[in-house]
Amino acid sequence: MRARIFSLAAAVAAFGLVAACNGAKSPEAASRDIQAADRAAAREVSEARHDQQKDMSTDAYEVAVAQADGDRKIAIQKCETLQGHDQRLCRDQAEADYEAAKAIAKATRVSRNP
Repeated sequence: MRARIFSLAAAVAAFGLVAACNGAKSPEAASRDIQAADRAAAREVSEARHDQQKDMSTDAYEVAVAQADGDRKIAIQKCETLQGHDQRLCRDQAEADYEAAKAIAKATRVSRNP
């Protein structure tokens, strides 16, 4: 009987862990994480702009990539408010947007510096 109860408890715990992997965050936790990602993104962009002004050899590409990275981090935190398949689609879109922004930044850099 104890073995059966233990097995059932282990199965419930395992299911809880699996469900939690793609589960939505609470609104409070998501809001806190989104705000933290927003602050980190702003800091990264600010640092990239500062470096650009300090060293004129650094081009707008670095700033654009920092902005894209920050936007990606914010988007992923927002994805955490979703569940399951919607969360995965949201994350995939955030990654696609990030890669597109990097590609645009690179194309812009190449077109300005042939």
